[in-house]
Amino acid sequence: MPKPYIPNDEWSRKAAAEGYRARSVYKLMELDEKFGLLKPGMKVLDCGASPGSWLQYTAAQIGPKGRAIGIDLTPIAPIADNVKTFIVDMKDRVAVDEVLSEEMKFPERGQEGNMARGQNVSPPESNPTYQASPTSFLSSQTSPFDLVLSDIAPSTSGIADVDQWRSIELNQMVAEVAQHWLKPGGRCVLKVFRGADFDQFLWELKRNWAEVKPAHVATSRDRSKEIYLVMRKAPSSKP
Repeated sequence: MPKPYIPNDEWSRKAAAEGYRARSVYKLMELDEKFGLLKPGMKVLDCGASPGSWLQYTAAQIGPKGRAIGIDLTPIAPIADNVKTFIVDMKDRVAVDEVLSEEMKFPERGQEGNMARGQNVSPPESNPTYQASPTSFLSSQTSPFDLVLSDIAPSTSGIADVDQWRSIELNQMVAEVAQHWLKPGGRCVLKVFRGADFDQFLWELKRNWAEVKPAHVATSRDRSKEIYLVMRKAPSSKP
């Protein structure tokens, strides 16, 4: 029998004591320990990043020479100088690509409104203060990211099959974004709900990625059907 859901469990208390915004940070820590995901100087994209615990850990691991971008529908409080966040719907591929394309032209320092200090920024078309610049926050290359992270989950309906399909649908979009924006050989981490559509989704990923490794984490709740997929883009792939 699964244990009942306890909002203030030991991981939540540990996260609060250590200054993290959510217990999910320990999932990323465990995955990082298993797979060596994060290294100093890396450029990282975090999809569905709210409330920001994965970005907190990422910022510390990549250091001041690294850069991280977080996107979510929900605003995220500022985290660190090497992190910026944007309010974007992951299901809107055009908006996601536009934000990332514009961000490659955005300066690291000195932009009005402290946008370079982790403030939330709306997509360019809705933000009149968002000015392109030849100075790049990330890089001028087409695929600047070393790692794409996603702990994204759909709003749950209580209907297991519907929720599981929504999880697959979101992860399909994240995988597409990752294929385009990752450097060759870069890695992507997805959280997926297991269910009727999972095997087909896994098969599709294995066709399109050089490596796909399922991983369970100890910090997942007993009742959870989530599983993480750690994937690597083919070294010779082009976006």
